[in-house]
Amino acid sequence: MRKQKVKKNHLKVRLIIFATLAAALIICAFFSEHLCPYDPYAQDLSIAKAVPSPEHLLGTDRYGRDMLSRVIAGSKTSIYSTLLLVGFINLFGSAIGILCAWVGSWLDSLLMRISDLFLAFPGLVFALAVAAILGGGVQNAIIALAAISWPKYARVARSQTLAQKETVYLRAARLSGCSTFALITRHIIPNIVGPILVTAMLDIGTMMMELAGLSFLGLGAKPPAAEWGSMMSDTRNLLATHPWVTLAPGFAILISVMIFNLLGDTVRDWLDPENGGR
Repeated sequence: MRKQKVKKNHLKVRLIIFATLAAALIICAFFSEHLCPYDPYAQDLSIAKAVPSPEHLLGTDRYGRDMLSRVIAGSKTSIYSTLLLVGFINLFGSAIGILCAWVGSWLDSLLMRISDLFLAFPGLVFALAVAAILGGGVQNAIIALAAISWPKYARVARSQTLAQKETVYLRAARLSGCSTFALITRHIIPNIVGPILVTAMLDIGTMMMELAGLSFLGLGAKPPAAEWGSMMSDTRNLLATHPWVTLAPGFAILISVMIFNLLGDTVRDWLDPENGGR
């Protein structure tokens, strides 16, 4: 018992640390335009490809734009696009999963076969095809990744709803006269939100990498927009001679993905019943 309590306290500390770091990233991204030391789009060819210095901590790119300012400005597009994508596929996929489990019959079979169809394709390859058809851009990249990412949430929500649907308390609530809407909103959703939340938290890092990947391949944000994947693509031919230009947005992606992944792992452990979770 004492060992479990110590482990729970350790998880609590980790949760506070990583949640604080993730919140700091999100807040800094929101106020990014006020945190940039220079105009991220201002060009000055006289200082093009300048090495990192006290004036330009991460150096400048081929157009003399301050890399630190561009990395900070790019955080808003990269982070908020990812959060928007994960939020959408979470809500849409969960709604489909709950609907399939609750209604059942032919609707369940139809929607689950459609999800199987999406899952049968390699995810990023399918997203590349969709993004290419739509013509690129951040919005189209989000749509492309949403099209191939919702089935996992539908599967999780469906399995959890089916498990809750046969419980004694839900049968009692149904016999007491609760409407379908009340049963789903008051009983089903609160009891399945844990696994769905963990899936979403662990998916943030993956979606950020895939959005950056689409931008790197020219199917996401377009130059001169400040977006981490696009910035790496635009400067990849300078990696051998001026590595700081390419590595700066790369490290930003690495740090952000690591924070969100560690937060997701901690949330999963926190909600695990074996660790004293609910």
